[in-house]
Amino acid sequence: MYGSPFSSHAKKIMLLGSGELGKEVVIEAQRLGIETIAVDRYDHAPAMQVAHRSYVIDMLDAAALRALIEQERPDLIVPEIEAIATSALIELEDEGYHVVPTARAAWLTMDREGIRRLAAETLGLPTAPYRFADSLEELREAVKELGTPCVIKPIMSSSGKGQSVCRSEAEIEGCWNAAMEGGRAKKQRIIVEGFINFESEITLLTVRSVSGTTFCAPIGHIQKDGDYIESWQPHEISSTDREQAEEIARKITDSLGGYGIYGVELFLTKDGVLFSEVSPRPHDTGMVTMVTQDLSEFALHARAILGLPIPSIRLLTPGASYTLKADREEKSFQIGGVEKALALPNTQVRLFGKPETKAGRRMAVALSSADDVQQARETARQAAQSLFITYE
Repeated sequence: MYGSPFSSHAKKIMLLGSGELGKEVVIEAQRLGIETIAVDRYDHAPAMQVAHRSYVIDMLDAAALRALIEQERPDLIVPEIEAIATSALIELEDEGYHVVPTARAAWLTMDREGIRRLAAETLGLPTAPYRFADSLEELREAVKELGTPCVIKPIMSSSGKGQSVCRSEAEIEGCWNAAMEGGRAKKQRIIVEGFINFESEITLLTVRSVSGTTFCAPIGHIQKDGDYIESWQPHEISSTDREQAEEIARKITDSLGGYGIYGVELFLTKDGVLFSEVSPRPHDTGMVTMVTQDLSEFALHARAILGLPIPSIRLLTPGASYTLKADREEKSFQIGGVEKALALPNTQVRLFGKPETKAGRRMAVALSSADDVQQARETARQAAQSLFITYE
């Protein structure tokens, strides 16, 4: 049973992280009559603009996070980013609060070490070879063991920040510095991964709900500097690879538990499927589902975390997404070209409403559907390239 927002019977969810993905989750939750609270480290974040109320705190500050949660007493705590004091979430869950999908999942996936060790060492899932390093000297040794090229990432970051490809010994120090600057926590530890010659990489959105575990059609995507540029659904995949991908996704999400949507990232290689990463929340590449499925990843997440049934997930049409990114840091800007983008057939645009630009920051996305994926990708690309940012 659901009471109206602001009433004594209201069901409340608190989002920890209020970007463009959280904004869509808030909208879907409000369609189900939920009272929504958006939290982030900066004011006027996208989800704050649509939530019933919002707060600005340092979410890595365990005391501040606990104080806010005890003040609001939400029915569901919904982490939407990695940079959160997960130790506080674990304590709060032990005290009876409900963390989505679980506090353990938020903790393990907060850093790449926890989830990689779970996947490779505990569950035995196939992954790229990897090492961890806490210093520049340890990084040099890891690169020597794995060889070049290799991929170097901070233990915790988002949107590809701090990630680089090391192609020679001369680049090691530069990669270390990039990882130190791009990490989202006060940790120096990094992960070094052996380079994988993959044929493609996909996101397999995996939904755990009262109806069981279900999968969306695979989403293909292209990344640059660790951050996605475009995505499309469905991605062409053999039945053998799809079975293996679903088996890997089921094993990792069963281990993490809880209800909600997981974004499981996988490499498709000539020798099979490799696990890469998993996020216990809607995935940026999954924005394409707003034009391809009967229930977007955000609608699926809202239903799942609220304990509502999801009897089926239908792919209605092929579709694609393509992002618009800023090239500098500015507080005064405008986005133009919307009219030209929307003149293209079967196309939508989402302007995220972020209060300022930063170099490489996603500011909008174009979404297109078509009779086939290739046409959808071309239309989405044209639409996104019709958009532009002017600075004042």
